Amino acid sequence: MKTARITGTATQYAIGKILCIGRNYAEHIRELGNETPEAPVIFSKPASSVIGSGDAIVIPPYSKDCHHEAELALLVGRTGKDIPPEEALAHLAGYGIAIDLTLRDVQGELKKKGLPWDIAKGFDTACPLSDFAPVAQVADPQDLRIRLAVNGTLRQDGSTSLMIHPVRELISYLSGIFTLEPGDVILTGTPAGVGPLVSGDLVEAEIPGVGALRVSVK
Repeated sequence: MKTARITGTATQYAIGKILCIGRNYAEHIRELGNETPEAPVIFSKPASSVIGSGDAIVIPPYSKDCHHEAELALLVGRTGKDIPPEEALAHLAGYGIAIDLTLRDVQGELKKKGLPWDIAKGFDTACPLSDFAPVAQVADPQDLRIRLAVNGTLRQDGSTSLMIHPVRELISYLSGIFTLEPGDVILTGTPAGVGPLVSGDLVEAEIPGVGALRVSVK
């Protein structure tokens, strides 16, 4: 069983659904040549894809192009359905950082065929995830800096202020489709600067005041 821990406490949650948002930063949409959607784009990862800081990413043999995508992660702490935006943050237990790993070549081929691309997003080790800072520690989830470096070279450096759909809106929207339960994790999209990883890389991601990750690539 994969668990999520609140930093500085003994509180842990069994990880449930991992709901992910695609195309939530305009510059990232442009760098991949995608269209801007009217509503949030949703996909999911299994809890089995989670690894922690200090662990290793294993790129599946069926891919030659694995990309990093650093994201603000939300940990649900209270059950909710059809949550109004103004009440959304009260349903969270914490904030963390995640790396949404994407097999870009596999995803591209499946999208061309109109097929689901779960195997490009949900493979084992596809979701490096930090511990979570308590919600009270974060004054404004729309005023956070997301940074990711590979082998010491900064690749992603963005702000959650640039989200197309902000955190409150995402929680409300998702809760209209899925009942959100304690232990569910929401990945809120990635800023521009995504790029490939190869064996031997060291990946470091951080949201100051929230969490940090350091993972290697086998």
